[in-house]
Amino acid sequence: MIRGILFLDMVEPREPEWFPQTRISLLRNIAIRLLLPFLLAFAFYLGCSLLLPPEKALIFGGLLIAYFIPPSGKESIIPLGIVLGIPWFLMSVSVVVLDVLTGLFMILNLDIALRIPYLGPWISRFLAGGREFMAARPWLSRWSLPGLAIFVMLPFQGTGGTGSPLVGWMMGLTPWEILLAIAIGASVESLVFALGSDLIWGLVTSYLTYQVALILAIAFIALLIFVMFLRGTGKDRV
Repeated sequence: MIRGILFLDMVEPREPEWFPQTRISLLRNIAIRLLLPFLLAFAFYLGCSLLLPPEKALIFGGLLIAYFIPPSGKESIIPLGIVLGIPWFLMSVSVVVLDVLTGLFMILNLDIALRIPYLGPWISRFLAGGREFMAARPWLSRWSLPGLAIFVMLPFQGTGGTGSPLVGWMMGLTPWEILLAIAIGASVESLVFALGSDLIWGLVTSYLTYQVALILAIAFIALLIFVMFLRGTGKDRV
């Protein structure tokens, strides 16, 4: 917690202390730190695209990109993906992976994220109100890792991979604990949205199928009656 309070006094971006003594030398390379989350995300997309038809793979890639565009979130991207024909389990796993990789990016590149337009000012405001934020949510500090996981489950803007590392850092959690909390919280939330959306969409499509079948049956019967009527009138004329 002391580290979090000291971080709130930061004015200029500087090298964060996410991995004070344990950060491996490879991750000290700024290019590797920047590219690693993106390369992992691209590798994940390539692997998933092998499970989908080409046209669905393109849709799937567009959904992954759209997930990072506010105000998109699990509650909108997952149902949309299911409606567009992407399996519910793939949508669920995908947003969890994206949240974890976003958290990894924040952990490795907080100093750079502070310089990104819109994101940097948002992080600064978030950290500036850190004392008030933690005071208003005392359960976060009491519950530690489970508390952060519950925070990730909340369906609000900033509770995913972007804001959760900041909260975890103020709680004094290690980077690996933060990533684990993000994975747990995002998994539970994603499963709720995915299973719920798949169930609702299944009921809707089943109902529509029944309705369409009923309409077609009625139309067919009406057509038969009409044809029989025409034949009957034709015989009468003869």
